Formats: sequence, structure tokens, C-alpha cells
Amino acid sequence: MEENCIPPKIPNAKYTESLTGWYADGHKIRITCDEAYELKNRDATALCRNGSWSSVPVCERSVDACGAPPKVPHTVIVDHRHQELFAADTALQYECEDGYTAEGAGNDKTIVCIKGAWTKGPTCNQTACTPPTIPNAKYTENPYGWYEEGDKIKVTCDEAYELKTRDTTALCKNGTWISVPVCERSVDACGAPPKVRHAVIVDHRHQELFAADTELQYECEDGYTAEGAGNDKTIVCIEGAWTKGPTCSRVTDGSSVTGGGDTTSAGSWTPPAGGGSSSSSGSNTGDTERHLTTIDKCGKPHKIPKAVIVRTFRRSVKYRCQDYHKRLGPEYVRCYSDGTWSELPTCQASYCVVNTFEYPDLKPAGEIHVLDGDTERLECVDKMEWWFNNYSDGQCNNGIIHLSRCCTKAQLAIKTCGGSLTKRN
Repeated sequence: MEENCIPPKIPNAKYTESLTGWYADGHKIRITCDEAYELKNRDATALCRNGSWSSVPVCERSVDACGAPPKVPHTVIVDHRHQELFAADTALQYECEDGYTAEGAGNDKTIVCIKGAWTKGPTCNQTACTPPTIPNAKYTENPYGWYEEGDKIKVTCDEAYELKTRDTTALCKNGTWISVPVCERSVDACGAPPKVRHAVIVDHRHQELFAADTELQYECEDGYTAEGAGNDKTIVCIEGAWTKGPTCSRVTDGSSVTGGGDTTSAGSWTPPAGGGSSSSSGSNTGDTERHLTTIDKCGKPHKIPKAVIVRTFRRSVKYRCQDYHKRLGPEYVRCYSDGTWSELPTCQASYCVVNTFEYPDLKPAGEIHVLDGDTERLECVDKMEWWFNNYSDGQCNNGIIHLSRCCTKAQLAIKTCGGSLTKRN
């Protein structure tokens, strides 16, 4: 008696299934192998005979198929689900992770299965930068946690620190930061405040450096009081040093007895003796007895020829001379409690002027300023007997210019160019 067949299980293959769920004796089914597989022999049919299948085709891995795609660092495959085999000519698309870019011509990020092997995948190099660590500085952080190629950040130094150079920006290039600013200790900053016997600093937490113009307040211990005019218990950071702290004396029967020493510090600042820019109003005490106060008590700072105020503090101002001038005297001018300013600096010319029209051997270029101590190379007029361009080195010393005779760069370099230029008659 003829028997029907149930649907066969053929790995890596498919066929048209019967609507009845079984196949009659003598029925044939045609097999199609899945992608990346091929028939082991040419026979693609199976025959139902007496309730079983005969000559069932076998689908095996194709010789042109590829296995798992290569793992490329810092990439993901687009729309890729787990799959063990891939048919020939399959193309897969990679995408670089955020902060990385594919290198090479065209930045091709596609691989193709050819003859059982994948073509070379992309190389993704880091072009974005991670947030830099810049000691003693801050900058605006990117919310994404990284910075794109070409991004710039502006750096601001913490209090008591200043930029080593004038450059305040860092640039992200090829995944690294270049020209990163350096914040170093400010020349105006102060270290630890002085220790005052029998006194504590109010609201003071540990801090290694203090910015210029920082104020700290002392309080004497119970049973002690600050002695001196005004009982001033405040110290100020000025020009890298603290002003003198208070002396706390023991109170005995309504009078005070010095507590045996005042402050100890690596260097505290005291006002210089004499030389105030304004006369004191009736006080017979020297500068060493005067106290510093806020600059509003002294009125507007003095205007100094060829100088500008570059920083204003609560108790002092900082002057800087214009280009080609040097400062004589203090850089900082302080305000005293008697309404007078401390000694003022002056700005002295510190350059030479070369009028090229006065020298027949120089090419006319108007007036040239040379900073004191510097050397300026000036171009000489062309002469028929010269094979090379000639120059004169102008050196400025204490406001006097010396111009060498016209020589080649080689002669000037080895200092074999004696003599000097003469002015036009």
C-alpha cells in the first residue's frame, strides 16, 4: 500500500510546501539552496516513495561565500543583523564612530564579498578630541564630551595664575590638542598667609595660592587683643607678598601685654620708606606707619606720560610703559589711608631713530625705530659692483644708533663688516 510523506527537513534550503501538510507517494519537490549555499550535486529534487524521501539534495556552503565581516576598530556596520554566511557580491556599509573619520581616497566605507573573502575595510582615525586636562585653568566644556576637528577652546586661568604666553586658545587637530595654553603662577600671587601668634584667620580654608589683592581677616584668640593704630587685623596680597599682620597681645587687668612675637612668613610686604607722590596731610609718621586703603580714598590715579594702567586692584594700580619706553620706579602704586599715593614710576624713551633719508647708502624707508639693545637690519641701495644684496645692521645702545657699512648677509653673520655708514652732507 502506498504511503504519503511528511514535509522533509533540509538544512539551508527551501521548497514549496504542500497545502495539505503531506505529499502523495511519487510526488517530487524542487529544492532551492539559501544564499551563500549551493547544491552538493546537480540533483535539485527529492522523491516521495513509500512514505519516505529519496535522493534528498544537500545544500553546502558555497565556495564563493564569506563568513563574518571583519571587525574594524571604531566602526559599526549599518543595518547589520547576526548572520554566519554571506553570499558572493554582498556589500556591507561601515560607519565610523563619533569623533572618527575614514581615511583614504573617497573615504570608502563599503566592503564586498568576492570569491570567499571580504575586500579591505575602512580605517577610522580619531579626528575629534577628548576634553583636555589643563592644570589651573578652565574652559567651556562640550556637552557631547568631545570636540570636532578644527574646534577651538578659550582657556581662562584660575585665580592666582596667568597665561605663560598671550595665546588663550587650543586647537583640535587630528585628534590631539595643539598650542595648549599654560597657566603658571602669577608673579603677583601670594603663597600661604603668615602665621600670627594667638590669632586665627576667619573663614579660611586650605589654599596654596592667593590672587593679588586678596584680603584675609585675623581674629585674636580669647584673652588677646590686636594692638596698634586702628587695631587693623587685615592682611592683603600685594606684589606677591602679604602685608604685615596684626600683633595679638594678652589682656591683663585692662591693659595689654605683647604676646611674644608677631608674624612669621616667607616674605611679608611693608610700605617703602619715603617718596610718596603726594604730601601727607599733617601726619608726622613715616610711610612705614601708614596703612593701605582702597583706591577710592586717594582719588583718580595719576596720569603718567607714556604709561597706561593695565590692572586696577582694590588698594593699588599697576602701570606699564608704552612700546619703546622703559619703566623707572615701582610697577605698582598704592593708596594710603591718609589719601596719598605711593611713589610714581616714570617712563623713559628707550629707542633710537634712524632717518633713512639722511644716509645715501640706505634705501629710503622713512624713520625706523630700534628698541634699545636691539639690532635692526636695513636694506642698502643696489650698486653695479655688488653681486648680492647688501645690508647695514643698526644697533641701538642707550639711545645712540650705530650703523655698520653695507655688507652681505654672510659678512654680517661672521662679523667681518667693519666701518660704519656716514650721513648725507
